[in-house]
Amino acid sequence: MRSVCTRPESSAPRPASGTKTVAYDASVSSAPKFADVLAANETYAEGFPLRGLQAHAAKGLAVLTCIDSRIEPLAMLGLRPGDAKILRNAGARVTDDVLRTLVLASYLLGVSRAMVIAHTDCRMATGSEDDVHAAVSEAGGPDTRSLAFLVASDQEATVRADVQRVRSWPYLTHLHVAGFLYDIDTGRLSQLC
Repeated sequence: MRSVCTRPESSAPRPASGTKTVAYDASVSSAPKFADVLAANETYAEGFPLRGLQAHAAKGLAVLTCIDSRIEPLAMLGLRPGDAKILRNAGARVTDDVLRTLVLASYLLGVSRAMVIAHTDCRMATGSEDDVHAAVSEAGGPDTRSLAFLVASDQEATVRADVQRVRSWPYLTHLHVAGFLYDIDTGRLSQLC
């Protein structure tokens, strides 16, 4: 199966002024970079266990957590595929996109409760916005000062504020929401609010 990826000009992010931009070249093949995961997918698809699974969240749950690969959202909550809607972003932050997704999940996909789960040892809670911009630059990345990474100097206060943002969103007042901190070293959750 061959796919073609394009980036519409209008949706391209705008870099900070004075920043060099590099054009996206759709003709550059990335196939070798994904060969391992495509091969694994072939094996997975041969015995695909989720055929017929309903789109509704069987446990009525949505989980927002961080992109950190040390977190296994389903396993840590005793869930299986189909039980919950999983949303992930850097720092487990409630953004406009998370709110939009929760509206859809709560009205169309059976979600009645949501967990906001931050975690210990999170990069988004260990420095300032300037620190993250500098780290990206030092890693060879572009000037990212036009982006907000939503770092949190007080992680627990940030979780509480994010939970309140969901609770007070006019489209989500019916949703039961709570905030938690996941300990990356023990696997335990602590409820914050």
